[in-house]
Amino acid sequence: MQVKSRSGRVLALPTPKEDAEINAGIAADPDTYELGAAEFAQLVRIGRPRSKTALKVPTTIRFDADVLAALKASGKGWQTRVNDAMREWVKKHSRA
Repeated sequence: MQVKSRSGRVLALPTPKEDAEINAGIAADPDTYELGAAEFAQLVRIGRPRSKTALKVPTTIRFDADVLAALKASGKGWQTRVNDAMREWVKKHSRA
């Protein structure tokens, strides 16, 4: 059976027979076990730590196609560099 994810990816689900074989393999592995409720409650979410500064706010902005192409061509982190450039502009042009 196949299902389509929210992102549009098509995923093939295992058949009941394949699922049973997978579960049998898991059960036969001495290094694998299911967590109990107490163990599960102790799990800690991992990932990127929350920023101590203000969170970023999603927005939409329109650039000329050549400007956007040049920004993207500058490599990974181009959005951060745009944010830094805008921060500098705001500092220099602040009315305070």
